[in-house]
Amino acid sequence: MIKKLIKSIGEYKKETILTPICVSIEVILEVIIPLLMAKLIDEGVYDGNMNVVYKIGLELILCAILSLVFGMFSGIFASKASSGFAKNLRRNLYYKVQDFSFSNIDKFSTSSLVTRLTTDITNTQRAFQMIIRIAVRTPLMLITSLFFAISISPKLSLIFLVIIPILAIGLYFITTTVHPLMKKVFKTYDNLNNVVEENVSGIRVVKSFVLEEEEKKKFGKVSDSIFKDFSKAEEILAFNSPLMQFSIYVCILAISWFGAKIIVASGMTELTTGELMTMLTYAIQILSSLMMLSMVLVMMTISKSSVERIVEVLDEEPDIKNIKGAINEVKDGSIQFKNVGFSYVKNKKKECLKNININIKSGETIGIIGGTGSGKSSLVNLIPRLYDVTEGELLVGGKNVKKYDIEALRNEVACVLQKNVLFSGTIADNIRWGDENASDEEVERVCKLAQADEFIKQFPNGYNTYIEEGGTNVSGGQKQRLCIARALLKHPKILILDDSTSAVDTKTDSLIQTAFKTEIPNTTKIIIAQRISSIENCDRIIVMDNGRINGVGTHEELLKNNVIYKEVYESQTKGSEDNE
Repeated sequence: MIKKLIKSIGEYKKETILTPICVSIEVILEVIIPLLMAKLIDEGVYDGNMNVVYKIGLELILCAILSLVFGMFSGIFASKASSGFAKNLRRNLYYKVQDFSFSNIDKFSTSSLVTRLTTDITNTQRAFQMIIRIAVRTPLMLITSLFFAISISPKLSLIFLVIIPILAIGLYFITTTVHPLMKKVFKTYDNLNNVVEENVSGIRVVKSFVLEEEEKKKFGKVSDSIFKDFSKAEEILAFNSPLMQFSIYVCILAISWFGAKIIVASGMTELTTGELMTMLTYAIQILSSLMMLSMVLVMMTISKSSVERIVEVLDEEPDIKNIKGAINEVKDGSIQFKNVGFSYVKNKKKECLKNININIKSGETIGIIGGTGSGKSSLVNLIPRLYDVTEGELLVGGKNVKKYDIEALRNEVACVLQKNVLFSGTIADNIRWGDENASDEEVERVCKLAQADEFIKQFPNGYNTYIEEGGTNVSGGQKQRLCIARALLKHPKILILDDSTSAVDTKTDSLIQTAFKTEIPNTTKIIIAQRISSIENCDRIIVMDNGRINGVGTHEELLKNNVIYKEVYESQTKGSEDNE
């Protein structure tokens, strides 16, 4: 786990190393100061020797200044190192998600990934800063102060041997109790983000059904759960401060009491006044170090859950990878399914596609129709390797899709999926996702093919019209046509339209189909549709039912031979006649 995180330090190694070095020098100077103070009292003030007072006074000032300087530099270096570490970790996490296949992404919800990229990384950043600074300072301060305290008075140092174990047991109990609670809190954070994401993205639906109060209750329920768990954790953590204060005061009282007795009994031969003052200073330093150490442990406890969640993503290996010597060129748009079976959970008993056998020639136009859940989208998702087949073999251009370089394959397969997504930016910027170097003329040409040019030019800014996040300022049909244009700009060998003309009228749909035939005849076109009018002119139509191919043929052949197709056709034509 640590090895995974260390890689993210990257170019900030120098700051990461310099921080503990500066902290170590700062601690050494702070530990020397009490010794100089004892010497100042015993040899200067007590003996009335002003030369010693001046000399040691200057040494004290010099040590204090140097301690301040090194403390300041340790803070600067720690800040740079932790910020850089968080930046690299966030980048590595984000890049890792980009390499995930759809099946990998299915394991993590969107809200969970957002939490890991924000809250969890912030917690890890804080923990990293504490590790390279405070986690170095506290043990070093504890050990050196204890060493010098024992060297001054072994008898008084026995007090530490009684107090430190009691304090350590208390701190151990606090940290081990808090960790499970914090782990639970961060899981609830995922649910909170999920509720917020759903509400914001579906705010129009919420308002149209007047369910704002229900959404508030849903949010309040998750928020209250976080509050209760966090409050419980904080209540336990609250014992940290009184336990620490109790230990410090008991220690000071014990040292003062027994120290005074030793001084009186020995006549300052066994312990001097200055050394007693030094012991009190070391007592505060030792116990304060323990308190700081407890803070580090608490922060580590909180961040442990975050680190585990981050490493969980970093450890996730993409299911779909390039093989050695991957093919970089797709010969043509031919597609062949050979006894293909597919399951989202990699379980043959739970396959959503079974025994799929179909041979599609390059340049063919194939229609796919079937009921909800029949496996239409699952079938086409296999072609660009968004998922891999569970069994059987899928060939594109005569080669198994697993032998292709993933980028090369997906560059030749353009998908307009069921859920159309537009990004914030101009219309032209969105279209150029298909080809970022495309000229204005090429952009306009594909928009004409997708029947989008007409409505784009009606906007005041035309192709420079700004699209809001998610394409909220365009209609469903306009969004679909823009997505089709974006796919066409890739000049693909295979074009997949997954129910992507459902929001356009039949006339526009017909014009799009005609444009496909005349303008991109050599591109293999696979059209999933619910309306038979969208696919009736296809070269062949595939009828899907319960994850299997129920029938294949032309419109006329299926009307004669396929019961499902005939029923769908009659229900749609009957509805049209009734409307007329």
